[in-house]
Order: sequence, then C-alpha cells, then structure tokens
Amino acid sequence: MSDSSIVILVGGEAGQGLVTIGQLMAKALVRAGYEVAVTQAYESRIRGGHNTFAIRTGLEIHHAPTEQVDVLVALDATTVALHKGQLAPGGIVLAGEGLKTAGLNALRIPFKQLAPKAMFENVVALGVLAAVLCEDITHLEELLRASFGKKGQAVVDENIIVLRAAHAWVRTQNYRFPCMPPAPANPAERLLLTGNDAAALGALAAGCNFCSFYPMTPGSSVAMTLADKAKIMGTIVEQAEDEIAAANMAIGAVCAGGRAIVPTSGGGFALMVEAVSLAGMLETPVVFLVAMRPGPATGLPTRTEQADLNLVLYAGHGEFPRAVFSPGSVEECFHLTYRAFEMAEKHQSPVFVLTDQYLADSLQNVTPFDLERLPEIPAPLLAPSDPKNYKRFAFTDDGLSPRAIPGYSEALVISDSDEHTEDGKLTENLDIRVKMVAKRLQKGLGLAGDTVPPSYYGEDAAGVLLVCWGSTLGAALEARERLEEQGKSAAVLHFAQVWPLVEDQFLPMLEAAGRVVCVEGNATGQLARLLRQESGFRITDMVLRFDGLPITAAYILRGLESIL
Repeated sequence: MSDSSIVILVGGEAGQGLVTIGQLMAKALVRAGYEVAVTQAYESRIRGGHNTFAIRTGLEIHHAPTEQVDVLVALDATTVALHKGQLAPGGIVLAGEGLKTAGLNALRIPFKQLAPKAMFENVVALGVLAAVLCEDITHLEELLRASFGKKGQAVVDENIIVLRAAHAWVRTQNYRFPCMPPAPANPAERLLLTGNDAAALGALAAGCNFCSFYPMTPGSSVAMTLADKAKIMGTIVEQAEDEIAAANMAIGAVCAGGRAIVPTSGGGFALMVEAVSLAGMLETPVVFLVAMRPGPATGLPTRTEQADLNLVLYAGHGEFPRAVFSPGSVEECFHLTYRAFEMAEKHQSPVFVLTDQYLADSLQNVTPFDLERLPEIPAPLLAPSDPKNYKRFAFTDDGLSPRAIPGYSEALVISDSDEHTEDGKLTENLDIRVKMVAKRLQKGLGLAGDTVPPSYYGEDAAGVLLVCWGSTLGAALEARERLEEQGKSAAVLHFAQVWPLVEDQFLPMLEAAGRVVCVEGNATGQLARLLRQESGFRITDMVLRFDGLPITAAYILRGLESIL
C-alpha cells in the first residue's frame, strides 16, 4: 500500500465499462464503511481514448488524488503501458490473459472463461477486484440488483452468477496482495456524490426552481442532476439555444420571482459576460456556476485547471459588486452553492461558484446534509406596503432596495438595462447616474461583511505556509502532513471565497509565516496576484500546475524542493 490508503485505478477505453466497475466498487466500499475519494480522467471522445477511474479508499479520509497505484485494473494494453510505473511496492495488476504483464506482480484474468458474453467482462473485473481486496460481495450484489432490476430478473441473475464465479475464481489463484483492513462495524449512513451533484443539491436546498444552460463540460452535470430531480422538486430546467440565451433566461426568471442557477464552463461563461452586466444593472440575484477547464478556446475540454479566476472576477463591463466562492471539497460544493443563493438574494447581486473539472467529477463520501441547520434565505417582496409609490431602485443607506415581483400587487415594477431613476425609468441625468453607481457599489460593503474567511490549518507562524484556493485544498493538507512528518513546521491557508477579500482575515497569517508559497492550478498565480493587489503582500514562491492534471501532494512536495 502507498500509505494508509489503497489506491485502485481502473483504466481502459471509453465504452469498456470502466466507470461501471469504478462506481459500483466505490459505492460498495462506502456501504461497507470505508472512506472513498474518486478521481476521474477522460479524453474528449465518446469511444476509445484512454480513461481512468481512480478510487482512493481506506479507514482514513484522504480527499486528494495521489500518483501511486496499489491495484491496477487494466482493461487494455495502454493502461498497463501508461500506469505500470505508478505501481507502489507490492502493487498488483489485474489484467486479461492477452495483455503483457511480464515482470509485474499480476493476476491474469480468463475473461472468456468467466464471462459467457463479452458484455459481462466488467462484472468479471468487479468480482476479481472485490476478491483481491478480500471484500464480501454482498453490497455489490445489492448494487447489481438495483442497477439492472428494470431489465428483468433474468438479467440480474446473469450478472450475479458472473460476479460470484469471478469472486470464487480468485480464491483458487496464487497472488500477492494484502487485504483491506477490516471495515468499521455499523457504519453510519453516507452519500457518495460528485462536486457537481453536491452543488445541484445545494441549489435545490436553497429553493432553486429554474436552471438554464447550454451544455459544456464539465458544468453540464449540474443541470443533469437538477433535471433528474425536476419533477420531485418542481424545478424547471431549460437547455437554451446558446449561452447568451441561457444567461438571459435566468435573469428573466429571477425578475419574475424565481431562483435561478446557470451552470457552465469558462468558454460558455465568456459568452455570458454581457448578461452578467445586465444582472449587475438590474440588481438581480442570479447564481452562475463556472466549472473550470484548461483554455484558451476549447483547450483541453475534459481536463482540469484553475485559470478562470480573473475571468469571473472581472466579467462584465462597468462596475458593480459580486461575490465569488471556490469550494475545496464536495461538502463545500453543497454549502457554498447554498450560500451563493443566500448572498445573491440578500445583496441583490450576481454571485459565482467557481469550481473545476477535478472537483466537478470527483466522488467523495459525505455525511447527509443537515437541512434544518441551514440559514433561511431572504425572499423578495411580494406586496409593498405602499404599492402606488413603489420604487424598485429606491436609494437607501445600505444600497438595498425593496425587490418586488411583478404581478403580485398593484406596484409597478420597472427594470431597465439603461441607467435609470429610482422607479426604474431610463435616465440620462448625470447626477442620478453618480448616485446609482454609488448605490450599487454600496452593496459591496454588505458582501464584504458576509465574506467567508479563509481557513487556517496548522500551528501559528508556521515555517512554511501553503496558500491555496478551491479544489487544491486536499492536496495542500496532505502535503502539510508530509512536511510535518519530515520535521518541518507547515500550515495551510485555504480560500473558499476569493472575492470580496477582507485584508484583516488573512494578512496577519501571511505576515507571520516564515515562507509563504501559493499553490494554484494555473500558469500565472492568479490568486497570488489578487492577494497582492488587495493587501500589498507579495508572494514570490509558487507551485503552479497547468498540464490539465489535478494537483497532488507529491506534486507540491516536488515543487517545494527548489523553494525550501
């Protein structure tokens, strides 16, 4: 084993069923009581290419990818060739008899003998994998029944027979690999979710009842999850003709009283920029979820990166307030998406959730969310007390005006994309223009007052402070643990919200640290530059990654070798 966890990597071509193997195994491990974190990597094609599904599991929580592999399930020769060098000492390869595994600790699987039809080969691999881990297949049988129940009992029975045969076959073989540690007794109920699943659930918990989108990897699955729950939750999910229409639909829905989210990625969001300005001018509480991938242009459409911070931070012409959240875990995807709706409604501004392909597609087990503890989200005003004198953009001390919904009272609700008066009518009065800009910017003070402070992990005034944001949290925390094992003082400062930035919440920690290193998934250190802009503190040491792969603890430690 590479550490206290076991890493299982299933590799093969798209269409070979590797995701089925991985998902069923991950769910079974969670039901047994193990901790699970999954990293998915796939090429931009429907069939072929090289895809992987990596499960990191054990009794301890490790919410970060790792580079070593303990069990390599190879569905094709490419998987062996590309990943054999990642095998940890004592690692094992599970591969078909026709694949070359000379010199490797391998268990050669007779797929044709164990699977009556080629379509059952992924079930064979699943049974073999469970047996190598010394895992009971009860949970897998339950999952197969749930997965294939709609196809009839005969199909279910065929799958279970193959699963049991493959599991039993392993017991007749000689191979070297240690069993998984015993699972905890009576494990608590948990959910296995991707970051996008959790974000969609956070939106639903916040009362989101409208989603408009144009499909773009890796943001689309937020809309797919919402569509799956649409009938139960009463949510409208609309696939628009393009990104511009999607953003404008959401603004229209919110102006009509809905709560809307627009999931997309960087290339799609680039087309929505004018609509972002419209939301700022109309003081509309719409939520945009931007799942980052490498650019420019199409870039690497199925890989990960953190290079769209500047895009989201400055999207839209003119000046108006916003908030930008950057979840570091699946749990935070839920809670920060919920908070995005809360802040949008409270401060009548567009709010952004900035995630990435790695976190969007990562599966992690989480404790069911306690909906009763979530704060209540402000609701718009349905019936003003004095409808005849209602002013949608009335000047107030905090910049917030009563937001009434058209059609619920006699109040005339006017919204205009041009500069406008307090009652919403177009104006070119320059004195009013100055007052309206000040009014909108005044709401930024409220957003700053509600900013989620960065989280600090480790001892005060650490020798090395790793500064990170978004999905790099897990890798940074693990790197900190490794540094402390080496006798070095280390800490992590993680920004789950990257705008607004409140200097008092982070500057003392930066100034107290011996060496500050920014860890980011981009080529220019966008957060480091933003921190310098807002506080004057200059971070010169950075560990940056922009090859499309997620940051790992090992990658951070290699980067630190030339710094420390």
